[in-house]
Amino acid sequence: MSIESQRKQELIKEYAINEHDVGSPEVQVAILTHRIKNLTVHMSTHKKDFHTRRGLLTLVGKRKRLLEYLKRVDVDRYSSLVKRLELRK
Repeated sequence: MSIESQRKQELIKEYAINEHDVGSPEVQVAILTHRIKNLTVHMSTHKKDFHTRRGLLTLVGKRKRLLEYLKRVDVDRYSSLVKRLELRK
């Protein structure tokens, strides 16, 4: 379940720190979160798709590592990103 290029550009504009930013942790986490949500919907209808499940778990792990990095580097950016993406309750 890839992400459409138009939607990816919207996410980059929304979460970018400056206008040339495409690789900051905020942008990467936002893109990963969108892909994870798409795969979660797919997995709810295809319960035995173990290849997709493994890819989903890989994406979740990558997002977790990026969030841990962001939390270690700048707690304010981390907390604002988590609030914007509604990841924690």
